[in-house]
Amino acid sequence: MQTPFIQNHQYNEIKKQVNFLLKAMRTVADRKVLDTVRSTTVSNAIAAFDELNVEELHLLEQLSNHEAAHELQNYLDSLKAYIVPFPHVTQKQIQKLFPKVKKLKVPDLEMIDYNHTTYLRWIDIATNRLFIVYPYKGQLVGLEGSITPINKKGYCMFCNRQHELGFFNVKTKKGGSQDNFSSIGQYVCMDGEACNHNITDPSVLERFILTVQK
Repeated sequence: MQTPFIQNHQYNEIKKQVNFLLKAMRTVADRKVLDTVRSTTVSNAIAAFDELNVEELHLLEQLSNHEAAHELQNYLDSLKAYIVPFPHVTQKQIQKLFPKVKKLKVPDLEMIDYNHTTYLRWIDIATNRLFIVYPYKGQLVGLEGSITPINKKGYCMFCNRQHELGFFNVKTKKGGSQDNFSSIGQYVCMDGEACNHNITDPSVLERFILTVQK
């Protein structure tokens, strides 16, 4: 069996391209136009990867070979075997990432779908705090801040899809001082599962984490 090579955000991009192709198949009659769409979807799927070996490239190119909706769905389902899961984390590892948080409430780690997780997140409803764990360059990093529901839909900074949003506000040390603080805020999904199922590019999340940790 081929070694897993598809990250969750890359799978989401492939899924996005499949949906684009499905829409074209339902609405476009011109065969030449459809062939162009097929070529574009394959190119976009491949562009989500920095590098691919011959077998991996061949697997992605198969996206253009399917003519029916059920065939495309079966193709998507077959790719799940190649997903690289989010690294399994323990409660102790998470606690070490947030040493200043007293009575840290950690989610049930056995209930997480690691195959479809780009970043681990949960909200402590009692304190309105959003916690994020992300594997950056092979090392887990933690981020936490207040989150306030705004009770309306908009585009999430992390997944760039329209969902119910909350304002995520993170305190940062100003000029490296222990006493002076500033804050950085962004609008993000209230629903972490939906965000993880839609995110196609983690670079925005990474930049936010790096900016906050400076």
